[in-house]
Order: sequence, then structure tokens, then C-alpha cells
Amino acid sequence: MLPPTPPPPVPASAPRTGLSDPAPSPAGFRWLLTAQTVSLLGSSMAPVALAFAVLGASGRAGDLGLVLAARTLPLLGFMLVGGAVADRLPRRLVLVAANLGSALTQGTVAALLLTGRYAPAPVAALSFLNGLLGAFTSPALRGLLPELVARGRLRRANALLGSVKNGTKVLGPSVCGVLVAAAGGGTAIALDAVSFLLAAVCLTRLPSCRRPASPGGRIAAPERHRLARELREGWNTFRRTPWVWPVTLAFCGVNLVGTGTWQILGPELTTRMGSPATWGLVLSVRGAGMLLTSGLLYRLAVRRFLLLGQLACVLGGLPLLALGTRVAVPWLVGAAFVAGMGSSVMATAWDTSLQEHIEPGVLSRVAAYDELLSYVAIPVGQLSMGPLTEAFGPYAVATAAGLLYSLLVTLPLLVPAVRRLPHGVRVEPAAASA
Repeated sequence: MLPPTPPPPVPASAPRTGLSDPAPSPAGFRWLLTAQTVSLLGSSMAPVALAFAVLGASGRAGDLGLVLAARTLPLLGFMLVGGAVADRLPRRLVLVAANLGSALTQGTVAALLLTGRYAPAPVAALSFLNGLLGAFTSPALRGLLPELVARGRLRRANALLGSVKNGTKVLGPSVCGVLVAAAGGGTAIALDAVSFLLAAVCLTRLPSCRRPASPGGRIAAPERHRLARELREGWNTFRRTPWVWPVTLAFCGVNLVGTGTWQILGPELTTRMGSPATWGLVLSVRGAGMLLTSGLLYRLAVRRFLLLGQLACVLGGLPLLALGTRVAVPWLVGAAFVAGMGSSVMATAWDTSLQEHIEPGVLSRVAAYDELLSYVAIPVGQLSMGPLTEAFGPYAVATAAGLLYSLLVTLPLLVPAVRRLPHGVRVEPAAASA
């Protein structure tokens, strides 16, 4: 017998009637920040280490493509399941289990490489498991922060987490390059495994929180819910929230035109402008812009945070335009710096807006739909780079991508709910439908 049909969900931006915000836990947030610092530092080294390790062990670029694809497919395919699990079970438990699993998979990869037993099939299988665990990690993290931080401090908390994330992007690859040169890629991946293990230990120190309430005030109990119903409930909240889906669709388009262009044409065109080191400089400067802005956002208070984020994100198209128009290297570096600043503002504004205005019991599922629909276009864009550059040339493709990028991020501003979403206050139903 099917369970009784649940009442229709409350609009995500409605006031949380009958629900109280979780008691803040400053110590819990400090443990979360420590766990993220350790984990992100290891994860920022892993892609570089894996690339050198696989290419060094096999000498075939196809092996690396297989390993990377094996991680990406489950990451996308199981994202919605990860969101449902994070809304059903204690998020601390989900994160501890995922980090322990990641420590095991990465440690096994390191063992294969360090003992000279590399083979593409087992490494690809372990990468698949690692991607599967990642699908459970991201939605749980985005839903966990409101359980630890008071509502008025979410912006600052996200800014601190953003500073950690952006700092590891600057530091991690550089450290990894030295480590790989000195000890090999297997050692760097082993350190990534240790970082996951340490993060899991830190996460066990988080306070135990009650199970989140689902929309309408019901408690999400496993015996009363089925996966399909939970996913449908998350989808209903996602599509009925007038400011969430326009931004998600816009970034689906941005990832379609921008991510593949930047990842594939960026290294090629910057090498033509100078040397391979130019691309590394561009990435480091972009990361520095993100890091600087994360620090500024800790003190910046604005009424319309999401509006500011969308406007700042327009800057993200500048590096692509700089590549396409063949400007001098200093101009490209400057464009990368301001693009990093804009990206940091949008990332913090988006996470904060979701955590402030989406019901805690459905937050991880909404975040999972957001991530899935935003990222699913990335492989399509990557695969299209070859045919497009052959047909139009790399510079024309980069220029068009930059223009489309900046245009697409402005389209959500046509929706009043995006422009008017307030920061730091509860939204009344009338305001949400304005």
C-alpha cells in the first residue's frame, strides 16, 4: 500500500511557520571549517597528481580520459539520490561516511601507483566509486551549514568557507607540482587520502542535529518516504521557487558555452601568447581574485545579495573575450583577476540565498537539482570544442563564448523575484510571488 499523499509543499521562500531555526553551534562551524580546509587542500592536489601519475604509469592520454570520465558520470548520475539521502539522514553521518569512503578509494589508488601495479580498469573503478561518494558530499555540505550557523551569519560563514576553498585553489596545485616532482603522483594521492581521513575525524566532532523537517512541518522519516516521492518533493520546491530555476538554467547555459572553452582553448591560446607558464599564471591570478573577494565579502553587507552576485558574474566573460581578441598577456591576467572576483561574489551569494530561503528539510534536494542541471551541460560543451574550432577557429569561438557568457548571466535579472530577493530577512509569501 502506498503511503498517504503528502500535503502540497509550502513555497520555499515562505516564512518557516512552525519551524525553528537550529540552535547555532560556533564550535561545530569551526570543526566544519577545519574539515573543509584539510579536505579541500588534498582535493586541490588530486587532479594534478592523478594526471601526472596516470600519464607517467601508462603513457596514454586515453587512460586519463577514462579515469576522469569514470568519476564524472556517477557524480552527475547520483547527485539527486545524494540530495535525498542528505535530507533524510543526519547530514553529519552522510559526510563522515563519504569522507571515510573517499579516503579508502584514494588510498587504494595510491597503493596501486606506489607499488607499480597500475592498470586502467581498477583505477577507473575506484574513480567511479570516488565520484559516487562525491555525489553525496556536496548536497549534504550545502544543507549542513544552516544547522551550525545562525541565520544572520550565513553570509560570513559562506565567505569564510569560500576563502578556504579559493585559498586551496591557489596553494594546492603549486604544492602538488613540487611534491610530484620530488616523490611522484602516488605520494600526492596518498596525502589526499589522508586528508579525507582527517576531515572525517573533524566531522565526527560536529553536534548531533535533529532530522530536518520537510516542507509543511513533517519529519522526514525513512519508513514513511520513498525515494521517488522525496525526489518529486525536491523537484516541486525547485520549480515552484521563482528565483531558483531561472538562475540554474542560466548557469546551465554558462557552463555549456564557457567551461569547455576555458578548459580546452585556454591552455592552447595562452601558450600561443607566451609560454605554457602563462596559463598557470592566469589560473593563479584568477584564484587570487577569488580569494581576495571572499575576504571582502566577510564584511560586506548588502540588501540584494543575489542581485549583486548576478551583476558581478558578468565579469566572468572577460577572460574569454580577452583570449578571443588576442589582447596582450597583462590584459588577460587582469581580466582573469576581475573574473575571479565576480565568480566569488556569485558563489557566496547563491549559497547564502539558498540557505536563507529554502526550507531546511528540502535544502539538500534543491541544491542537488541545482548542481545537476547546472553541470550536466559541461561535457556537452567540452565535446563540442573540437567541431566548433574546426568550423570557426579558436579565436572566434572564444569571443562568442565570452559574449554569450555575459549575456546569459544577465537573463535571470529579467525575473523580479531574482532582482528583489532580500538578504538576511525572512520572505513573506506575497514578496516571493511579486
